[in-house]
Amino acid sequence: MRVVLAEDLFLLRDGLVRLLEAHGFEVAAAVESGPELDRALAELDPDVAVVDVRLPPTHTDEGLQCALRARRERPGLPVLVLSQHVEQLYARELLADGSGAVGYLLKDRVFDAAQFVDAVRRVAAGGTAMDPQVIQQLLARRSDRDRPLSRLTPRELEVLELMAQGRSNTAIAAQLVVTERAIAKHTSNIFAKLGLEVSDDDNRRVLAVLAHLDRDR
Repeated sequence: MRVVLAEDLFLLRDGLVRLLEAHGFEVAAAVESGPELDRALAELDPDVAVVDVRLPPTHTDEGLQCALRARRERPGLPVLVLSQHVEQLYARELLADGSGAVGYLLKDRVFDAAQFVDAVRRVAAGGTAMDPQVIQQLLARRSDRDRPLSRLTPRELEVLELMAQGRSNTAIAAQLVVTERAIAKHTSNIFAKLGLEVSDDDNRRVLAVLAHLDRDR
């Protein structure tokens, strides 16, 4: 699996290259600026891009904008964005086209090699990997005003958070140490209470949940 990596901090970039290669990825390019990222994505046609939100020359959202441009040129290009802080606007922009194959992780997550590599693979396979802190903020933002969300039980909220991270029913069941049948029942209840169409497509249901949680008031 070929990866284009964009990170302006040399030590972190070098560490990510070593980590990815140790887990069987081919790092086709490791760049440090927006213009370099634009070229690499256009010329190398990677299987997945791992991109820091803030890159030179602007040090604002250069990396994210490069990734969004690349996805317009190649719809569905898998992109995992790394950020120092939770920025819900960045998450919304990344999810806006609704095509999946996107992820948003805080940089702290890269120090958990298994979690980071799992996120890269999930996004490359067309799934969604959202940082737990992003999901928690979305849940907190809506909980006081959203009646459907307030009708969820504590267990359903727990399942919703894991679902919105991109976890399948199998993975959620394993983490909560319950049966898949129990998780299927919880997800059906969640969809009914939130007014969402039931779907067996993990990526579609994640995007639907996130769209509901982050929709305009």
